[in-house]
Amino acid sequence: MKVEVLNTKGKATGRSVELPEEIFGTEPNNHVIYLAVKQYLAAQRQGTHKVKTRAEVQGASRKLHKQKGTGGSRKGNIRNPLYKGGGTIFGPKPHLYDFKLNRKVKDLAKISALSYKAKEHAIFIVEDITMDSPKTKTFVDILGNLNVADKKAMYIMPENNTNVELSIRNVPSVLGMLLSDINTYDIVNSEVLILTESAAKIFSEEEKAEA
Repeated sequence: MKVEVLNTKGKATGRSVELPEEIFGTEPNNHVIYLAVKQYLAAQRQGTHKVKTRAEVQGASRKLHKQKGTGGSRKGNIRNPLYKGGGTIFGPKPHLYDFKLNRKVKDLAKISALSYKAKEHAIFIVEDITMDSPKTKTFVDILGNLNVADKKAMYIMPENNTNVELSIRNVPSVLGMLLSDINTYDIVNSEVLILTESAAKIFSEEEKAEA
């Protein structure tokens, strides 16, 4: 899959990058995407929910009245869950929601998500952006030149670039990510992917190395 490289003005540079079909041209697997997104969202949950049982609430442990002969039901102490201020029965306890997903499944999910973006023509490759200082307006202008200023975008870089990262941080519709950190959820959650030329070439180089 050949994608032309654009400059910061949104014009073609005459260069192109060959993105491997093994990653961007496969038949997407919806179920593994669902599993990967489900695992990602589950891992974000803190799981700190907690209620007090009858052993933890305040109240005397004295038995309210004798067991038999009152004509009423049997009662323990005032911390009984049936009384106001008593403990909670079978309430939530702190626990983790995360679950294990095999590496091959996660890789397949990521490939499937990238393939969907390729099918939707939602992948842009832009020449590497360099900035002498953080400038949000400069980055917003670049998005406008690419006609994606009104879309939720993920900007993918091969390595840390402080000035670019600081510029992106103030744009709520753009998520800046390192190529090594991209995940299925962020790919699916973005309308367009903007890869730097250097990041795009890494896909081709890794594919050639595996071949």
